[in-house]
Amino acid sequence: MKKEMIGFALIREEQRSIKLFLWIFYTISIAFDIFYYYFLPIYSNSEDIGFPEGGLGFWIYLFLFALLPVAVYYIKNQNPFLVKYLYFISYVVINIINEIMIYAGSNLKYESGNVVEVFFILFSPIFVNKRYFQLVFLGLIVKYCIIGLVLQTAVVFLPIVLLVVLSIVAFILLNRFQGYVNTVSETYDQQLEKMVKGLIAILELKDPYTRGHSERVAEYALILANATKKFSKKELKAFNYSCLLHDIGKVHIPDQILTKPARLTNEEYEIIKTHPVVGAEAIKNVEGLSQYIDIDIIRYHHERWDGKGYPDQLAGDRIPLVARITAIADAFDAMTSSRSYRKALPLDEAYKRVIEGKGTQFDPELVELFQEVYPQWVEVYNRYPWHENSKIISLKDGLLS
Repeated sequence: MKKEMIGFALIREEQRSIKLFLWIFYTISIAFDIFYYYFLPIYSNSEDIGFPEGGLGFWIYLFLFALLPVAVYYIKNQNPFLVKYLYFISYVVINIINEIMIYAGSNLKYESGNVVEVFFILFSPIFVNKRYFQLVFLGLIVKYCIIGLVLQTAVVFLPIVLLVVLSIVAFILLNRFQGYVNTVSETYDQQLEKMVKGLIAILELKDPYTRGHSERVAEYALILANATKKFSKKELKAFNYSCLLHDIGKVHIPDQILTKPARLTNEEYEIIKTHPVVGAEAIKNVEGLSQYIDIDIIRYHHERWDGKGYPDQLAGDRIPLVARITAIADAFDAMTSSRSYRKALPLDEAYKRVIEGKGTQFDPELVELFQEVYPQWVEVYNRYPWHENSKIISLKDGLLS
C-alpha cells in the first residue's frame, strides 16, 4: 500500500525531525570536542591540547561525515526513519572503540560521558518512538558496561546513574508527546470517518440501490485483505476508508442512467465506466482526505486479471493488490444485491461465479483466499436485512448446503 496514503504526513514530520537532529548532532559534537580538547586545556594551562593519543582522533569525524550521504539518500527516498538508528549505533560503536584504544593499557584516568550522549537521550522523545528511546537508553548502558569490563574500572557507574536519571526525564516527555499525538490521531480519525460516511450518504441519496453496498464491500474486502497478511493495522484502517469510497465517482453519473430500471445501452455503459477515473480525480483534490485514501482502489477496482477491465486495461500483477481485493468484494456484493433491473443471485451462485472468474476476472491467489474466508463473508451478508433470503440454514466447507 502506498506510503503517501498512510504516512505522508508522518514521513514529512520525520524528515523535519531528522534534519534538525543532524544539525544539532554535528554542531554539538564539533563544538564540544573543540571546547573540551582545545579551549579548556588552554584556559586551564594544560599541556594536553588536542585529541588524546592512541585514539581515533579526527578519524571519528571522517566516519561520522561519511554517514551524511546515506542520511540524505534515505531522506530523499521517503525513508527517513532509519537515519536516527544509523547515527546512534554508529556513534556508540565508534565511541566504544575510541575509548578502549585510548585507555586500555594506559595510565590515563578514565574520563566518562559527554554532551553528545545527553543530546541523544533528551532528543529521543521528539521522534515519539519508544523503540528508539529504548535503543538509546540500553545502547548507552551497554557501552559503559563494555568499557567497565574491558578497563576493569568502576568509574562507569557514575555515568550509568546519570543516564538513568536523564532517561526518566526523557521517558516522561516521550509519554506526554505520545499522549498528545494519540489524542490528535483519534480526533482526526473520527473526523475522517465522518467525512467518508458523509460522502457515502450523498452517493446513497443519489442511488438508493447502492445503500449499504459500500459498507458491505469494505467489510468483505477487509476480511480478504487481512487474510493476505500483507497489511499492517494502520494500512487496514486506511484500506477500509478507501473501500468505502470506491464508487464515489458515481455521483457524477446522471440519475436517469444510474437508476435506469432496465439494462443499459452501450453508450450508457460507457458513461458508467467513467466513474473510477472521476472518483479518483475527485478524491485527489480533497485536502485532508487524499493523503489517507488509496486512489488505486477507486481507480482500478474494475480492472480484470486478464486485462479486459477498465479504465486502463491493466492485467495481472500490474493491478495494485488493494484494487484486486476490492474487485472480488465489489463483484460478490453486486451479484448478491438486488438492482432495479434484476433480482439478487443466491449466495451459492455468486460463490460459484467468483470461483469461475479465477485467472480471468480475478487474481487466482486471491480467489483461493476467498474460498477460505467465505464463511466470514456469509456472516457479513446475514447481518444486513436488505436481501430477500436472509437466513442461511447451514454452511459446510465454505459452500451453502
